[in-house]
Amino acid sequence: MSVVTNTTTIGAIEAPSRRNTELLLLAFAVVIPIFAYANVGLSIHGELPPGMLVYGLGFAVLSGIAHLVVRRYAKYADPLLLPIATLLNGLGVVLIWRLDQSERLRNLAKRSFGNFSESAPRQMMYTGLAIALFAVVLLVLKDHRVLQRFTYISMAGALVLLILPVVPGLGADVFGAKIWISVGGFSIQPGEFAKIVIAIFFAGYLMVKRDALALASRRFMGLYLPRGRDLGPILMIWAMSLLVLVFENDLGTSLLFFGMFVIMLYVATERTSWIVIGLLMSVGGATVVGMTASHVKVRVNAWLDPFACYTTSGACEQVGQSIMSFGSGGVLGTGWGQGNSDLIGFAANSDFIFSTVGEELGLTGVMAFLLLYGLIIERGVRTALAARDPFGKLFAIGLSGAFALQIFVVAGGVMGLIPLTGMTMPFLASGGSSVLANWVLIAILIRISDTARRPAPAPAPSPDSEMTQVVRPS
Repeated sequence: MSVVTNTTTIGAIEAPSRRNTELLLLAFAVVIPIFAYANVGLSIHGELPPGMLVYGLGFAVLSGIAHLVVRRYAKYADPLLLPIATLLNGLGVVLIWRLDQSERLRNLAKRSFGNFSESAPRQMMYTGLAIALFAVVLLVLKDHRVLQRFTYISMAGALVLLILPVVPGLGADVFGAKIWISVGGFSIQPGEFAKIVIAIFFAGYLMVKRDALALASRRFMGLYLPRGRDLGPILMIWAMSLLVLVFENDLGTSLLFFGMFVIMLYVATERTSWIVIGLLMSVGGATVVGMTASHVKVRVNAWLDPFACYTTSGACEQVGQSIMSFGSGGVLGTGWGQGNSDLIGFAANSDFIFSTVGEELGLTGVMAFLLLYGLIIERGVRTALAARDPFGKLFAIGLSGAFALQIFVVAGGVMGLIPLTGMTMPFLASGGSSVLANWVLIAILIRISDTARRPAPAPAPSPDSEMTQVVRPS
């Protein structure tokens, strides 16, 4: 006698989406800037800011919309990227509003332009537009691999974005740097968007050419040197970065593009020689341009000794004031609204806004902000490691590398570690182009992480597995 039993297959347990974790973190990311806003109002005016309720509700609504879009269209995305970006953006608006309350900046603007307009409301408007663009990217970009089709179109688009600021009648010269274009009364910084577009080209190109760049090489003094024809891409990017530096006087964008390419090249080929070659070429190019371009030479001199030309050069005065801001902040800072970083002038809420952090929040606040930036970079690298396709891996590491380089060149410039670059601190500094571009960057990383963490579809059930005969002896 035998017994026949029916057994059915058990489906795989669905991976957790972590959206509730994201919602909880997002609540903290909204509450912390509101408390900071109240703290600034009490410190400067002795009372709560009159627009505190409107600001808090508006910021909470924008954050909630972003969360709902992620919950619906990127269910398995990384749960930390959106809360951290929200927290940084919210604190950035608070820092800008704190500087708007400075009587020194108000009087300076009235003497220079005849009137003064607060930057914080405009920054809040840019934040709303940025989160709307963030939602559009997640709605339209269903699969990041679609961007691979536009490899060479993206290269052309990046070149156009870089050329626009030097077009007569369209580009604008702001404090010696030609990195802006003026359209309909609004100023746009195309380089902020170019870093995303050119990352698409780098990822698509290196995915196809990585074997030739990695394997076809010659060994010299312990390094694997590439063939002459394989040096073409790095020479082209090097030349492009130098042209940006020469014609636009923009040291930051030049370092950003070339550094991002070298990082992606190293990740694609795993050849240390590319890092060495890239560093030598960047140092050589920067040295030549620094000796010939007057704008870059001024910034190098301000970096070497800002107090030697303090009374004769605006760049030296800004760097000197920034260094003194960090020094007066100490470990714990002077407190929200109690510093004097507004002495830096108009650049206090853009290029040098990190100096306000250093003075009013001290070394502790600086490390906290750098830790938040580091978490975004770490989650981007983790996303690259988890991505299942080579294009996604290179694209995620390129965006993370570009973000890391921008943090380094901005923080290093205002702290006196490297020459001043003129770039803006992501999410903190005043400016619509930076906020829009960085929210797009976060949206793309969220899309890649959603694809990487999404569970693989369960295999179709086999008819043979629906019933298993188990024969037991009677």
